[in-house]
Amino acid sequence: MKNSHSESYAAAGVDVTAGYEAVKRIKPMVESTYIPGVMGTLGGFGGMFAPDMAGMKKPVLVSGTDGVGTKLKLAFLMDRHDTVGIDCVAMCVNDIVCGGAAPLFFLDYIACGKNDPGRIADIVSGITEGCRQAGCALVGGETAEMPGFYPVDEYDLAGFSVGMVDEEKIIDGKRLSQGDVLIGLPSTGVHSNGFSLVRKVFDVEHCDLKSPLDELGGKSLGDTLLTPTRIYVKAIQAVLKAGVDIKAVSHITGGGFYENVPRMMTEGLTARIELGSFPRLPIFDLIQKQGGIPERDMYNTFNMGLGMIFAVPASEAARAIDALKAAGETAYQVGSVVSGDAGVELV
Repeated sequence: MKNSHSESYAAAGVDVTAGYEAVKRIKPMVESTYIPGVMGTLGGFGGMFAPDMAGMKKPVLVSGTDGVGTKLKLAFLMDRHDTVGIDCVAMCVNDIVCGGAAPLFFLDYIACGKNDPGRIADIVSGITEGCRQAGCALVGGETAEMPGFYPVDEYDLAGFSVGMVDEEKIIDGKRLSQGDVLIGLPSTGVHSNGFSLVRKVFDVEHCDLKSPLDELGGKSLGDTLLTPTRIYVKAIQAVLKAGVDIKAVSHITGGGFYENVPRMMTEGLTARIELGSFPRLPIFDLIQKQGGIPERDMYNTFNMGLGMIFAVPASEAARAIDALKAAGETAYQVGSVVSGDAGVELV
């Protein structure tokens, strides 16, 4: 690449040498995520991974893809780009773990108006941190410089992950039964959903994002909203390693409780969730008050303090919570599975 430079392309707004500088900066971060199975290194045309399938009767690949959405607008306004990569990884691997799979590797896609190597390095630092939290490898990605399509100081971020699970250990909700217990794992905040509403409520382009607020425990609105999405891979794995029978899992993303919880239920069964069984984070009270948002709309848009819910037999609920506590995780018994076709009931 020493001889790669195009004056004509640079005049059109694309500096290929900036891309090479970005790769140079991110390479050590990418390699810090490598786990057994990674083949080659950054710079090839395709990321290679050789999975260890020892002990599996019928390995099944589970994939997930997602982006960060308009939460990126907050990153632009705050000029802080080192956390949104965690969101990107989280939105993919949290979906994968719902099926019982362990994520193996991740690839990112960054599209920008101008390739700023320092900013790209900040973004990738978050991606690599997310990969380390999820226990997967960042095996490749793409940075696309698109002048005239994106403003020079903006970008979009998306990703893709692949995991693996033995077919007989897939979590699909088919064995759910009345009386199963629902366990909730707390969120860190708004995560990466509902930001179109959040941005409208606070008029973020014109409000004070950086001053401390008493309602948020002294944190600023901007810092609170940029808090990265929690990654639940290791928490679910801790429960599975303890031998607990997880029957169904729901990642509480866009659409909140009313859209996501029914996705883990089977016909004739409903998740009854007790609203007082877990702490509701202050940011949601502030959003509701500022926007005059009805209670049901809040639970149909946001996670409200629970980022993941899973179902276990009642006889194994205490063991599941103990396994999570031993792993340094907080968990709440938030309800149960009952007869009915509502999908979810909040009581």
